[in-house]
Amino acid sequence: MEVKEHLPVAVAAKARIRTKVVADGVSTGCGNLTGFHAGYFRISLSLCAQALLWKTLSEPSGGAAGGSHALRHLARSVPAAAHLLLWSVALAVLVALCFLYALRCAVRPRHVAAEFSHHVGVNYLFAPWISWLLLLQAAPPAAAPLSRALWWAFVAPILMLDVKIYGQWFTDGKRFLSLAANPTSQMTVVGNLVGAQAAARMGWPEAATCMFSLGMVHYLVLFVTLYQRFVGSTSLPAILRPAFFLFIAASSMASLAWDSIAGKFDLGSRMLFYLSLFLLASLVSRPALFRRAMRRFNLAWWAYSFPLTMLALAATEYEQEVKGGVADALMLFLSALSVLVITVLVVFTVLKAGDLFPNGDDPFAPPPPLGSSNHSSRFEVAC
Repeated sequence: MEVKEHLPVAVAAKARIRTKVVADGVSTGCGNLTGFHAGYFRISLSLCAQALLWKTLSEPSGGAAGGSHALRHLARSVPAAAHLLLWSVALAVLVALCFLYALRCAVRPRHVAAEFSHHVGVNYLFAPWISWLLLLQAAPPAAAPLSRALWWAFVAPILMLDVKIYGQWFTDGKRFLSLAANPTSQMTVVGNLVGAQAAARMGWPEAATCMFSLGMVHYLVLFVTLYQRFVGSTSLPAILRPAFFLFIAASSMASLAWDSIAGKFDLGSRMLFYLSLFLLASLVSRPALFRRAMRRFNLAWWAYSFPLTMLALAATEYEQEVKGGVADALMLFLSALSVLVITVLVVFTVLKAGDLFPNGDDPFAPPPPLGSSNHSSRFEVAC
């Protein structure tokens, strides 16, 4: 009888343990979604840009010689399956990040709204659409029939974000821009320029020119604002200072976009490319600017890869137009640097995944709601 009496107690205890394990799992999962912000799309930006770089290097070089010929020969000697594998990995990572962010939108709508209103967080909302546009340009020929419809699907969110952000700059006055502008604001420009490049490659010169003009006009305003505040700027935490490399990404992307619109790497593209080289030299000559960000591996390190890959892509187009030993050396050096940086980042990400993936800390978290939990949805409170 005593054994029978203790059976319900034991069963209840096991049920409580199972319930606690499930609750802890749900709590951990929801905590990770809380910390999963749009900044994680830096990873997909780098991978998609790298896929486009290798596709560009593997294309016919139009009579290149010397070191660049050797580099292109190496890229073309890589089996087509390897290029497809790199593109597929970039696609898989991007799809996974989009899925996780969609879950965040459903589970943590207040956090997403706070990110949308944050002067840093809102800029990375361009990153998934930039990634898709880069991946579209690097896609295998089999995806060509869908490219135009996909272009509209990826550009539409960029234009909607343009209206929100550029509209604030225009209507809220100079003081708003001077307070909110930071290096990540250049993501807004990069989004328009990537859309312009993709449109030009698909044979839509008017759409390309429209997006290019929209991006460049605001780039000039933003560049002047940021340039005046470059040294000692407090608009960005020290750990996010790798985002200063977006200075390189914007000018390099402008160079590539105009190259696609004009049909050749003309004077305008070369001027923007030279500006990118100057900005790179300015940044690498100031290692103290990034010292605090480099003390421990973190997500911000991925901000180095995408701009360097964009600069390497611009260098390949520069070499095609200018030719000569200097152009060859620039193309070799920048392409090798881009591959080296992303390789190091992938290795660190695999070895130190615990330092990279979210643990519930959201840098763009909204303030706690006033009063009762009625301000949030039931599902959000449960998580």
